[in-house]
Amino acid sequence: MSKTTGAKYFAQMIQGYGISHVFYVPQIASRAMAELEMLDLPVKRVVVHSEKAAAYMADGYARAKGGPALCMSQPIGASNLASGLRDAYLAGVPVIAVSGGPVSASRYRHAYQEVEDFSQFDAVTKLNMTVDEPARLPDLLRQAFRTATSGKPGPVHLRFQGRHGDVPLGDLDAELRIEPQFTRTPAFRPAPEMENVTAAVQLLKDAARPVIIAGGGVFTSGGRDELVALAEKLRIPVATTPNGKGLIADAHPLALGIVGTYSRECVNKAVAEADLVFFVGTPAGGLATANWRIPAPGTRVIQLDIDAAELGRNYPNEVSIAGDARTALRLMVEHAPQGVPSSREQWLNRIDALVSEWRRGAQPLLDSDAKPIRPERICREISDHLPENGVLVSDTGHAGMWTSQMVELRHPGQRYIRCAGSLGWGLPGAMGVKCALPDQPVLLFTGDGGMHYHLSELETALRHKINLVVLVNNNAAYNQEMPSVERMYGGADKGRSKELYKFTDFNFAEVAKAMGCESIRVEEPGDIGPALKRAFAANKPVVIDVVSDLRAFAKTAWVPA
Repeated sequence: MSKTTGAKYFAQMIQGYGISHVFYVPQIASRAMAELEMLDLPVKRVVVHSEKAAAYMADGYARAKGGPALCMSQPIGASNLASGLRDAYLAGVPVIAVSGGPVSASRYRHAYQEVEDFSQFDAVTKLNMTVDEPARLPDLLRQAFRTATSGKPGPVHLRFQGRHGDVPLGDLDAELRIEPQFTRTPAFRPAPEMENVTAAVQLLKDAARPVIIAGGGVFTSGGRDELVALAEKLRIPVATTPNGKGLIADAHPLALGIVGTYSRECVNKAVAEADLVFFVGTPAGGLATANWRIPAPGTRVIQLDIDAAELGRNYPNEVSIAGDARTALRLMVEHAPQGVPSSREQWLNRIDALVSEWRRGAQPLLDSDAKPIRPERICREISDHLPENGVLVSDTGHAGMWTSQMVELRHPGQRYIRCAGSLGWGLPGAMGVKCALPDQPVLLFTGDGGMHYHLSELETALRHKINLVVLVNNNAAYNQEMPSVERMYGGADKGRSKELYKFTDFNFAEVAKAMGCESIRVEEPGDIGPALKRAFAANKPVVIDVVSDLRAFAKTAWVPA
């Protein structure tokens, strides 16, 4: 044992577990934040403008890095922090959240800002723990990283006793111990049972119309190459969930696109016609299956997941494979035979016809010169100008639908990272991605509705030189809500219906400029490409404000009648 303080120990643990940025709103664990500098540790302290944004930044950082992230707040902001963990929980992201908490002497006495809110973290974490004294700091910190990164990753919350979380940071006798396997995801790579691997391969070989649906778990596992190799060896079309976009290049002859609620019509049609579906690294949730209508109930299913509890949850499995995606896919490639039934050719021709039909229908909108600008044209310009190592980050709602359906990732070094559900995640989430990948171009696609949420974080980006590019699809409205509002009113523009979705004509470029960022206002379709080129070349945060069509709606998913 050696004499130290909890503050030094916490600072050294942060650095030891590979965390390069801490996102927080002061004051919380301030002595540890000071120790980061005193000990000359290479960890940046990113002070932000809201606790929710801190959680979103940590979420984006962890997804891009493939390892744990850290966000913090004092007790009065703990509800905002918990709210911000919702997306990380939904997406299975290893975020460690730290908040302060009451000391025993102040409980039940109306202490300033005190509410007993510890349980609010139960719903959005894998583990929710209290650290009441310095002696418990080492083992509970290790348990936090262990839990967050192992199995299916997810958030963990630690409540440090004291309004500023200072109690566990006092005097301590402990040796620093880092467990390297929990600095990354996956922490372990459990191998599946071989009889399940061979059974799954046999089913895939014999099926007449098989489809693979790959999710974000394949990215987490680093199994992209193995996925494509299996698809190519058995000649099976590949669809992805939104979190799996980019696992197979859009131009690949076996690539279908995204399936489910955010789908192109051709993808859902193909999966609806499949006689066998192989889910890999996805729980087959509502978004990826259009609320369990694609594939249809009764379709034969194989499922591979690191969390055995997910196997068969939403579709009964013909074969269940419990294990790490990359490990299992590698075994499947090794055991897959060369050659498949000749009937497979008919299925691949059908896939090609469906995809080609969709492309012919979409092309006029992708090439549109209409003003106000069509979002499809914006997406085409992103496809054309995203650098080969660029990362596209998307907000939710229409932003997620447009980018899922219309943007093509053409290079293996490109990546797509999307919000798991909370509008406004985009800007802070993309900032976290850029912190994890400082040498790669990061482009955020968001709408004006999403951008308004955390607009103040542009100042954070400028202050910390988080040089991302933000493209705002600016139609001055929550235009996704318009169809339902108009149905309620019995027609467009009746009564005061616009109050329910319309904004002022807000110029984000002017605001960004006033805040010190680079800014570009785009009103002509032909100016989008040059604006993107200029933005990626700038050495500061850039906002591209694209004036778009209020009445352009992303297509809703095709589902069987």
